[in-house]
Amino acid sequence: MHPLAQFKYCPKCGSNRFVENNFKSKRCENCGFVYYFNSCSSTIALIINEKNELLVATRAHEPVKGTLDLPGGFVDMNETGEEAVIREVKEETGLNVEDVKYLFSIPNIYVYSGFEVQTLDLVYLCKVSDTKVLKAEDDVANLEFIKITELKSELFGLLSVKEVVKKIQKMKI
Repeated sequence: MHPLAQFKYCPKCGSNRFVENNFKSKRCENCGFVYYFNSCSSTIALIINEKNELLVATRAHEPVKGTLDLPGGFVDMNETGEEAVIREVKEETGLNVEDVKYLFSIPNIYVYSGFEVQTLDLVYLCKVSDTKVLKAEDDVANLEFIKITELKSELFGLLSVKEVVKKIQKMKI
């Protein structure tokens, strides 16, 4: 199903005369408002220790509760990707990020409350100095470092994170 099919009413005037305008948008026949459906920005943090192990989280909530994940989350309004990944890492792990380096992006579909959110996940290499304060918080049930060579992408719940794991196993980070 196309993501725009989820939108039945005009968000501006509430009319049910909200029709397909083109592949990326819907138009209200009542007030003329055109809504373009664009991706939301999200972040993924790669935190690697001195043993070449990656910090891996276990999801505490749906979607895909109980599967493996990487720290990160949605970019808030008026926030850069770098600010968002630093904030998300602090919220989920208690760690302070000292430096971030953008690596690549990957599209994803994140299902939340039965609603498909199209995301563009921004992947960052994050440097932290002190992992002694590491603590699973927010929407994380558990945190552990796993050797990059021993990661199994099929244990990760989100499609984009599975692809990130496969990609970083081929990269020299």
